[in-house]
Amino acid sequence: MFDTGHDAALPAHVGIGYKAQHFTDLTTAPGPVKWLEIHAENYMGDGGRPLAQLRALTERFPISVHGVGLSIGGEAPLDTDHLSRLRHLCDWVHPASFSEHLAWSTHGDHFLNDLLPLPYTSATLARVSAHIDQVQEALGRTMLLENPSTYLAFDESTMDEVTFLTEIAQRTGCGLLLDVNNVFVSATNQQWNPTAYINAFPLAQVGEIHLGGHDEETDEHGAPLLIDSHGREVVDPVWSLYAHTIAQGGPKPTLIEWDNDVPDFPVLRDEAARAAAILTPARA
Repeated sequence: MFDTGHDAALPAHVGIGYKAQHFTDLTTAPGPVKWLEIHAENYMGDGGRPLAQLRALTERFPISVHGVGLSIGGEAPLDTDHLSRLRHLCDWVHPASFSEHLAWSTHGDHFLNDLLPLPYTSATLARVSAHIDQVQEALGRTMLLENPSTYLAFDESTMDEVTFLTEIAQRTGCGLLLDVNNVFVSATNQQWNPTAYINAFPLAQVGEIHLGGHDEETDEHGAPLLIDSHGREVVDPVWSLYAHTIAQGGPKPTLIEWDNDVPDFPVLRDEAARAAAILTPARA
């Protein structure tokens, strides 16, 4: 089990995913936004305006670094060059949090532009735990592991998702990132109870919460099919599930995640204010 002993932590306030078009708004009138999240792979180059702006933002906001390219669940060994670049980024950003997804996105030499689900078995558990141990040792910091959005279940799974994530956290000492929208998407697609999932989740291990939008389609049988799109506002049922999560587990750093069809800053600020209205009473 990995233990840095002195990891920083995000404040139990609202953050947003940083987009360059919002730089001026964030430095002049951020409103309820108290921290920012960046995607690690967007900042692994050398120099340029993106890194200069990020450096300026680190002087104003705690930063969460969110990885999308490690393929934690992949069968192949982790890419040590990618890990080295990630370590370099974290060493100068000094993020308050680093997270990755419970998913895989590589096959051989090919990188797939998606985050694909895993069967929940003892073999997968051992592989994911070993990869997390490697990441935490390479970065010298504890990471958070995010629950995925899923559209199907594997017949070969021998445990449910909450049991799988709980066991990983116990084995590796990692924290968890709870994406409440992902819970709602998966529950709708697979017809299980999202509130029961939250009630069973190890909320004490949660270092960050994500809230985002999804698109609704229908499958070939006319049943609803939700797609985790990150391209619109958070829907009311997800807000209700989030409020229940905070009531159960207390205030947590909460991110408004909006990566596609990114709106003007006032729209994000309004979403952040809605999350803050739930968090503020919980902090009191």
